[in-house]
Amino acid sequence: MMEGILVKPLKRFADERGFFTEIMREDWNVFQDEVVQANLSITYPGIVRAWHRHERGQVDYFVCIKGAIKICAYDDETQEPNEIVSTGENLQVVRVPGHYWHGFRAVGSEPAMLVYFVNRLYDHESPDEIRRPWNDPTVVPRVINGRKDDPRCNKPWDWFYPPHK
Repeated sequence: MMEGILVKPLKRFADERGFFTEIMREDWNVFQDEVVQANLSITYPGIVRAWHRHERGQVDYFVCIKGAIKICAYDDETQEPNEIVSTGENLQVVRVPGHYWHGFRAVGSEPAMLVYFVNRLYDHESPDEIRRPWNDPTVVPRVINGRKDDPRCNKPWDWFYPPHK
C-alpha cells in the first residue's frame, strides 16, 4: 500500500434480529485524524466517481455498507495506484489521504451505498477539491498494487478493465 493508505476489516455481530457492526472507534489505529463530518453516497452500478484530491489536508475514510466498490488512489509522482475492493458483505474502513488522486467505481449489479468520514468540514464557498476526468489519459500507472507485471501497467487507467483476465 502507498504510504498512509490503511484498511481495517470490520467485525459483524449477528443474531436472529440481524447484525451489528462498529464502523468507527477512536482506539483503532486506522483513524489517525479527528473526524468532523460523515457523509452518505449512493452510486448506481457501473458509475465512476473519480478523480479528485484534496490540497488542504482532508483525509477520507470509506465504508461500503451495501453493494461493492473498487476504490483507487493514484500518486502522480510514483505513477502507482492502489486499488481496494470493498463490499457491504466484507465490511472494512479504508483510509485514503487526500493528497492522492482518488475515486471509486460501483461494481456489481446493485447500487453501492457508501458512508465516508472526513477530517475537514466541507466548505461550500471554497471546496477542497481538485478534479480531473475519470478517464484522464494521463493517469498511466507504472506499478499496480506493487506489481510491475500487471497487464494494465504503462497504459491509461481503465476503470472497466475486466477483472477476470
